[in-house]
Amino acid sequence: MANPLPPLTALEARILGVLMEKSRTTPDVYPLTVNALTAGCNQKTSRDPVMSVTETEVQACLEDLRGRTLIIESFGASGRVLRYAHNFAKVYQVASAAADLLAVLMLRGPQTASELRANCERLHRFADASAVEGYLDELAEREGGALVLKLPRQPGTREQRWAHLLSGASQAEAGPPSTSEARAPDHSDLEARVARLEEEMAALRTLLATRGD
Repeated sequence: MANPLPPLTALEARILGVLMEKSRTTPDVYPLTVNALTAGCNQKTSRDPVMSVTETEVQACLEDLRGRTLIIESFGASGRVLRYAHNFAKVYQVASAAADLLAVLMLRGPQTASELRANCERLHRFADASAVEGYLDELAEREGGALVLKLPRQPGTREQRWAHLLSGASQAEAGPPSTSEARAPDHSDLEARVARLEEEMAALRTLLATRGD
């Protein structure tokens, strides 16, 4: 049976991932304000891909997520500033450890079981990669619809990566670019730049030679 919940947008998935992460790593400031949540979405570490979103964009997504009961609003202890908490595990009916794995997948993109275990350390400590695989298998085979997908093995790798299906199968199979891919040089662009520089150098030499004459 297909998952009855509508797919999340990339930003909605990022927002939920941030709320789930911060509830574990910084419980003293959780629930989060819109400002703190936006900063978490735009964080440059432990995020793939890196985003640059505004508070207005985050606020609009929060309204949609609230309509699906995926977030809860509160004023916290101060009673002055509106704060947001997630309701992910209850809505998707998954165990706490499984929700933590999904949070890391939403924040960092497709990963192997070993990578997930390491990246999930601050949220939940898994005994080994096999324990992670066990939860992932359950998420892939759940009756209510799979929430993760095991991707085909990449050339030159031993482990297969896993991706979440919360934003749809097509997004999971494509996945965000890896850090190495994102930083890989564009050789065609580099060659064009070198060619332009060589032309400019030749023009300068010609100009200098003319002035010397």
